[in-house]
Amino acid sequence: MSRIAARFARLAAARRKALVPFVTAGDPSLAATVPVLHALVAAGADLLELGVPFSDPMADGPVIQRSSERALASGASSARVFELVRDFRRDDADTPLVLMGYLNPVEARGADAWVEAAAGAGVDGLLLVDLPPEEAATLRDRCNAHGLSLISLAAPTTSDARLPGLASAAQGYLYYVSFAGVTGAQLNDLGDVAAKVAALKAHAAVPVLVGFGIKDAASAAAIAACADGVVVGSALVERIAGAESPAQAAALAGAFLAPLRAALDDAAGA
Repeated sequence: MSRIAARFARLAAARRKALVPFVTAGDPSLAATVPVLHALVAAGADLLELGVPFSDPMADGPVIQRSSERALASGASSARVFELVRDFRRDDADTPLVLMGYLNPVEARGADAWVEAAAGAGVDGLLLVDLPPEEAATLRDRCNAHGLSLISLAAPTTSDARLPGLASAAQGYLYYVSFAGVTGAQLNDLGDVAAKVAALKAHAAVPVLVGFGIKDAASAAAIAACADGVVVGSALVERIAGAESPAQAAALAGAFLAPLRAALDDAAGA
């Protein structure tokens, strides 16, 4: 059983909702990334999403765009990201870690080589926001050959005709983008989110998580009422952006995430 499947099985048995934080590798510094990841796990993260910096992050809002810019300026690259994952794995062999980013860096290195390097570093899954589902089969096969899950995205704009096929092909977990827009914007209509999540769960054999618009404990608990878990990114990235040292970045990350963990557990009665 993969680390992702094992973690979600444990959560389901405990009737707990998944808390998945996102940070950009190399931000606020390369030296801070691994301490931040460990701090997030200590604060209650169930799975980690680590962003691969890219020069044209078109699906991201200004907060994560700036984090990619800072990371690239500090020397972040796919190779450095793999090094950071290897460093993280020296002290944490259990927490699932998914790389999130764009197709260009994968194609630039060569998909086979990139996926093999990611798996060798200890990555569990890959989520590419600009990979069309209709074109994902080849990369999914490459990922699966190396033990990686290719995570699928769905959005409010996903048509009813496409939804069953997308959901049934999902691996690891299905990431539902709560509104059509960029990361960091405001989530307003929980009713629409709940309806779409219910439709996805009817077809998906994996947990359905919701991201975009989750900024604090209250919004995390509200979304988790209809989903199997939540992903929080921009608010966390913004919180640690000004850290002046790895230790400060880790402390800020842990302090941000802990109330979300408590809110999810309180809502679930854990």
